Amino acid sequence: MSNKPSSIPTQNHQINRRRFLAGTSAAAVSFSLLQPARVYGATANQKVNLGLIGCGGRGQWIANLFAKNGNYNLVAVSDYFQDRAEAAGEKYNVPTAQRFSGLSGYRRLLEQKLDAVVIQTPPYFHPEQAAAAVAAGKHVYLAKPVAVDVPGCQSIETSGRKATEKKLCFLVDFQTRAHPSYQEAVKRVREGQIGRIVSVDASYHCGPTFGGMDAALRRDPNNPEARLRAWGLERVLSGDVITEQNIHALDVASWFLGAAPVKAYGTGGQSRGFLGTCWDHFAVIFQYASGVIVSFNSKQVGHGFDDIQCRVFGTEGTADTHYFGDVWVRSRDDLFNGGKMGNLYTDGAVNNIASFYDAITKGDWTNATVPESVRSNLTTILGRTAAYQGAEVTWQQMMRANEGWSFDLKGLRA
Repeated sequence: MSNKPSSIPTQNHQINRRRFLAGTSAAAVSFSLLQPARVYGATANQKVNLGLIGCGGRGQWIANLFAKNGNYNLVAVSDYFQDRAEAAGEKYNVPTAQRFSGLSGYRRLLEQKLDAVVIQTPPYFHPEQAAAAVAAGKHVYLAKPVAVDVPGCQSIETSGRKATEKKLCFLVDFQTRAHPSYQEAVKRVREGQIGRIVSVDASYHCGPTFGGMDAALRRDPNNPEARLRAWGLERVLSGDVITEQNIHALDVASWFLGAAPVKAYGTGGQSRGFLGTCWDHFAVIFQYASGVIVSFNSKQVGHGFDDIQCRVFGTEGTADTHYFGDVWVRSRDDLFNGGKMGNLYTDGAVNNIASFYDAITKGDWTNATVPESVRSNLTTILGRTAAYQGAEVTWQQMMRANEGWSFDLKGLRA
């Protein structure tokens, strides 16, 4: 199982993630496991032996980026669906004995001689799989979102701390946070270039996403495996669109502010007519202790306008960021122009893959991406909860409720 590619919008053109899957090539596999002395030392020059958990579209796409990096060997793969595990295994020359399927396939993968795992399954499974990987002594490279509910977020936070205690790396793959232009923009805002932050506008606009999943599910809607393949339409498996995809915009807002909201009020609904339980548009107002208001809205319907953006307004200036557009900070006396993002979807992942290797070989176990990723994930859950209830919900109320989501696994292969 894996995050199947879906639409990522530019400001004026919808980019389909499948476009990035073309031209991948298999890497030769070596089975020499990194010795601890080398893994923990800055002089390590061996390749990191890697296991891939989740072999769908994005799983195979990111496996190609790890191969292109040159510092990794893909030695084992796992996916609930055997056809996906076999396809990834063939593509990347993974021996047949190192290809696993079923719900427990990832556990058999973790028993193999490997140093690290890449987790690219539906978000519902992330907390359990990440915790098992850390317990097995593996470094973890985890796709966003980290979880679909509050207990899952808390589990990821615990796994991050345990990874640090065990001298393991745990990196969450947010592309914006890995780009120098975004990093500089956030630095300048936090240093006061635009003065005191007054308000933030964040949005994620694109056309219909997961149409292929909808078409496939309609052919066999009562089949549990069909529902699993169509995970992007099921809020319990995906976290709903505000958590699974809109988190990109809300994570940037959270990054600029360096804090969690105290409360939110929201609304939304479903209008595209897809099967499943996910909504396709949200509108949420978040309020922060500082008095800052974040206005957020998203849509996955219609055509004609696409953008993922976060705009910060201060008493002395403005910061403006776009996933596939310009990034800049402007005040009366200063201007930072980070330029237009080229292919942030790929470039950010490439940067994170390089950082993951550096952290492993240099012994950096700070795992700084975990707590901020958890905070952003919880922010989306706060907004989602407020929208579902059509009422104001506080952060404290959300955390006290500690609502956990459960997906019925009946009918699925162990």
